[in-house]
Amino acid sequence: MSLSQFLLDNLPFPLTLLPDDCYLVGGAVRDVLLNRKREFIDLDFVVPHSAIKIAKNIAHLYHGGFVVLDADRHIARVVFSDGTIDLANQEGDSIYTDLARRDYTINSIAYHCHKQEIIDPFEGQKDIKAGIMRMISPKNLEDDPLRLLRGYRQGCQLNFTIEDKTRYTIQQLASQLTKVAPERINTELGYMFAHEKGSYWLIKAFEDGLLTIRHPHLDDTKISYLPLIDNSAQWLKAKGCKFESIIPSYYQNAKLACFTDNNPKNAEKELIHLKYSRQDIKVVTTILEYTPCLLKKDFASDLTQQYFFFRAVRDIFPILAIFAHAHHIDQNLIMMLLDRYMDDNDIVAHSQPILTGKEIMETLNISPSPLVGKLLTDVQIAYIEGKVNNKNEALQYVRSS
Repeated sequence: MSLSQFLLDNLPFPLTLLPDDCYLVGGAVRDVLLNRKREFIDLDFVVPHSAIKIAKNIAHLYHGGFVVLDADRHIARVVFSDGTIDLANQEGDSIYTDLARRDYTINSIAYHCHKQEIIDPFEGQKDIKAGIMRMISPKNLEDDPLRLLRGYRQGCQLNFTIEDKTRYTIQQLASQLTKVAPERINTELGYMFAHEKGSYWLIKAFEDGLLTIRHPHLDDTKISYLPLIDNSAQWLKAKGCKFESIIPSYYQNAKLACFTDNNPKNAEKELIHLKYSRQDIKVVTTILEYTPCLLKKDFASDLTQQYFFFRAVRDIFPILAIFAHAHHIDQNLIMMLLDRYMDDNDIVAHSQPILTGKEIMETLNISPSPLVGKLLTDVQIAYIEGKVNNKNEALQYVRSS
């Protein structure tokens, strides 16, 4: 598809609303040249001036949302139901100056929307054909150190390689990542955690010094588990376990758990500091806290331990199972636990209370207290172990306790 046809098919407003010297830049140009389809329209335009005013006018005329992203740099966004359009004032006195400030050659190609011409001063098209990530200059990478990690993320997504001189420069600048907000790094790592080829690229990023800058507990052993986690997910899939089709985005926190201290409390502090979400932190700390339970020699036969285990891990269990299998925990034990988890009627993995607290209080004529909670747990364990089989027996068990 040509770039002119791409704009015709995807631009949600007439091109005439954009000034004469208007350029489509960035990932959209690259992806069209790669014949790479996008599920979500995300277009970046450079205009000579008045980017915010133009964006606001487009939003008004075509009922889009309007957001100023950077007032100082004159960048605004128009939000439509099927995509976003970003407009930015040109940096420098020409489009060539603007492109010279970007990160990699494949992202430094512009398309003149009205003249229908490609501007490619750094031979980005040549690198696209060769499948190479090549920097514009070391200074550009240093100006925004997130670009260091972005090279690996884009290499991952595009199946490109990083050119040797560029990779060496990234290694030399790796310490600059400490200047980047944690949230921005989380986003780049998240793309790689969730990508089918992400483990390979995360290992490369580790080898080049980009990950231990903020994950000091990550070492050769821990990073080596990433491809094993992918293999374990495929093993579970082959066993018929469908959890979200076992795609990397589903179990990415099993990989994040390899990046932290093994101690759950320390890992929690680490991930809070790195601005991860409460849900991510919950998954990682649960994996770290409860995977060791599977190593207890009597765990496979002790229903009480299994009951408390499932009550603690709940729906995190499939991700924990992938992590545990990758760490060489007995696969027969994992399959037994998975069978329990997959069976909605299993009284160990999905235990339904045989009595309520109200029934216990009425039976014993007592008021709410911690004793009620203890009795609820005791009678539930008795039910799981087969000591009581129905509500009447459970009530009798409570009376005799």
